[in-house]
Amino acid sequence: MIEIENLSKSFTLHNQGGAVIPVMAGAHLRVARGECVALTGASGAGKSTLMRMIWGNYLADAGAIRVGDLDLAQASPREIIALRREVLGYVSQFLRVVPRVPTLRVVAEPLLSLGAGEAEAEARARDLLAMLNIPERLWALSPTTFSGGEQQRVNIARGFAHPYPALLLDEPTASLDATNREVVLALIEEAKTRGAAIVGIFHDEAARARVCDRKVDVTGFSPQARRGAA
Repeated sequence: MIEIENLSKSFTLHNQGGAVIPVMAGAHLRVARGECVALTGASGAGKSTLMRMIWGNYLADAGAIRVGDLDLAQASPREIIALRREVLGYVSQFLRVVPRVPTLRVVAEPLLSLGAGEAEAEARARDLLAMLNIPERLWALSPTTFSGGEQQRVNIARGFAHPYPALLLDEPTASLDATNREVVLALIEEAKTRGAAIVGIFHDEAARARVCDRKVDVTGFSPQARRGAA
C-alpha cells in the first residue's frame, strides 16, 4: 500500500550561502495493508522528514513514494489533494483548523468532503468526540480555544473520521492520560484490522510494542550510513 524506492532528499540552506545538507539517500520501505511500521532513530535522523515526504509536503530529489496507485514524487498538487481526501490520513501533533469553525464540524469535515450526508458525518464525529472524552458542551466551540491535550484528541478524532486506507501518525499518544491513550490504541488496532497501512512515530515504547508490527530505523537511510555500508 505504501512503497518507497531509492528515495533521496537534501535541503539547500539559502540563508547560509546555498549549503546543501543531504538527509536521505537510497531509502527503501514497504508497508502492507493491515501493517503498522514505526519509524525510529535519534532526533534529527529524518523521521519527520520521511513522514512529510509521504504526505507530499517535501519534494523528493530522486526515487518513488507510492501510496496506492499514486507516486507522490511525480504527482500534481491536484492529485496529492485528492489522495489526502480519499486515501491518506495524517494525525499530526498539532491541530491546524480554520478559526471559529465548531469542533463537531472540524471532525466531520473529512466525511463531508467525500460527499457524506450531514447526519452521517456528524454522527461519526459525535461518536469519536465522545469516545475521546471531549465534553459535549465544547462541541459547538472552536477547538482553537481548547487546551493542548483537547486539541490533540480533536486532531485524532478528525484523523480517524474517514476509514483511510493509509495513515500517518505522528506521536498519537503523546501527553495523553491512560484512558485516552487506550482509546487511541484501540482506534489504531481497529484501523489495522480493516486493512489500513500505517506509518508512525511512537516515542511511547509500550504503545509501539502493542500496535506496531516492526520498527524501521531511518538512520540507515542517511547518506553516511549508505557510504558506510558500501
